[in-house]
Amino acid sequence: EVQLVESGGGLVQAGGSLRLSCRVSGFTLDDYNIGWFRQAPGKEREGVSCISKRFGITYYTDSVKGRFTISSDNAKNTVYLQMNNLEPEDTAVYYCAARRSTYEMSDMVLNEYDYWGQGTQVTVSS
Repeated sequence: EVQLVESGGGLVQAGGSLRLSCRVSGFTLDDYNIGWFRQAPGKEREGVSCISKRFGITYYTDSVKGRFTISSDNAKNTVYLQMNNLEPEDTAVYYCAARRSTYEMSDMVLNEYDYWGQGTQVTVSS
């Protein structure tokens, strides 16, 4: 069974850091892109970052470039999102999701992602 489980969310002050983890099972990271999405209250879900082990490429939305880093550990079947210099605008539920491997990274179309985790809350206070 394909499963994705997020962890690592919490409450931090502006300027702080968190590392989110997405542990996957039922498939290898070489076969799927893993994306991080977030959804703030009353707003649409948006793509934050994604990684393709197959093609060795990553993508970041403009608002997090230079602050967030996505990485993977194939041995642990885990993808990480290191979030530094957090801002209140980063407050959201963060989801990881999986889609079949593609070299097209910049669009992060939600309906192309077949599997989703349950989400983890990130709250950044001023």
